[in-house]
Amino acid sequence: MSARIDRVVTSGVFSLDGQDFDVDNNVWLVGDDREVVIVDAAHDAVTILDAVGGRTVIAIVCTHAHNDHVNAVRDLVAATGAPVRLHPDDTMLWDVVNDGVAFEPLHDGERIHVAGTDLQVIHTPGHSPGGVCLWSADLGVLLSGDTLFHGGPGATGRSFSDFATILDSIRERLLTLPPGTRVLTGHGDETEIGAEAADYDAWVARGH
Repeated sequence: MSARIDRVVTSGVFSLDGQDFDVDNNVWLVGDDREVVIVDAAHDAVTILDAVGGRTVIAIVCTHAHNDHVNAVRDLVAATGAPVRLHPDDTMLWDVVNDGVAFEPLHDGERIHVAGTDLQVIHTPGHSPGGVCLWSADLGVLLSGDTLFHGGPGATGRSFSDFATILDSIRERLLTLPPGTRVLTGHGDETEIGAEAADYDAWVARGH
């Protein structure tokens, strides 16, 4: 049985630096009919669990620790008992929302195995210090979190973010992937590596 990727959209509030924004988040379920990895725990555990169904949850992988990507963690862990995975460089953001909730550190280059495919962890700081993307060579897919979107890099005008750093992460770690790689983002529509690579110089000139 081959792995597939299902999309769940949840809605809520992103809060940082004293500001609140209404957002829709993409939650990605990578797996088959028996087991699944949840990528990002956004807003609404019930909706996510409905999409999981009776499958075994191998892990809850958070691409970064902004509240809108981790605020359903407690309920998902309570329902599934699955381990939570996060890059430790985002611990200070994690503790704002999930202080006292344990996570297992993600490591650059690590491979998470599910349903016969591997998700390779790529550390891509910039949007946040511990931001990661997940690449499946088998599926030709990059789960980019908030690092890369259709139209450019993730936002960097807030605490713990840096524009030059995210540009380096994208150029050195993502645009080197095959140009036909589908990019499944943390918000909004998907894109492809080749389409975004064509606009890289424009992002640099734009300066944000």
